[in-house]
Amino acid sequence: MQRVELKIKYNRQLIPNIYEMCLEGDVSDIRQPGQFVNVAVDNLYLRRPLSVCDYNEHELTLLYKVVGRGTTRLSLMHEGQEVDILSGLGNGFTTDVPYSNILLAGGGIGIAPLYKLAKELKSRGKKLSVALCFNTESEIFYDTAFKEIGLNDVYIVTVDGSRGHKGFVTDLIRQQQQMFGYFYACGPMPMLKALCQEVNCPGEVSLEARMGCGFGICMGCSIETTKGSQRICKEGPVFKKEDVVW
Repeated sequence: MQRVELKIKYNRQLIPNIYEMCLEGDVSDIRQPGQFVNVAVDNLYLRRPLSVCDYNEHELTLLYKVVGRGTTRLSLMHEGQEVDILSGLGNGFTTDVPYSNILLAGGGIGIAPLYKLAKELKSRGKKLSVALCFNTESEIFYDTAFKEIGLNDVYIVTVDGSRGHKGFVTDLIRQQQQMFGYFYACGPMPMLKALCQEVNCPGEVSLEARMGCGFGICMGCSIETTKGSQRICKEGPVFKKEDVVW
């Protein structure tokens, strides 16, 4: 973990309430897809934890949803402003798994950490199927971004059927009748629970939670696992499928 000042390269709205922010500076502490950062917001005591969507040696991309005062203020920040960030937090996804046919499933803003993961797995020659899940067509974002990195099997799932497959990600998996060797997922808890119960292969889930400190001191984001109480911010946010007690 390191505290850094990063400069906003751009901060743009993708769809209503969903923003993409690109920051420039020292992001060397981010080493795994699935890690997160904790962003300071002016005049608010608690930082806002945001999943890392993409990164390279000098840039960091974040996706976030405007849901309250903190993210509303983030959405009003502009190019050139500096942002105080705790970087390189949490444990990310395992990318050296010995499986070739892999499923990535993201629900809503939970698709954010899967983007860099998809790029990493593709560079390792893995066959990827990506399921992006939303309530309705107007909430869809980043589907083109996944296709632009050369992924052919990018599926849209909407609960109301307004675009793509109707229902939930588990419905899509049943329809496709594919056998996966491994899966990665991030999204709402009911979605993750259903995947873990219905997909007959090992996998990893990235959990979301309200956080106090973001680095393991306050214990406010603890969950029950087969290994005892663990912190989403410290031992997570990524956990093995079999370790989470639902």
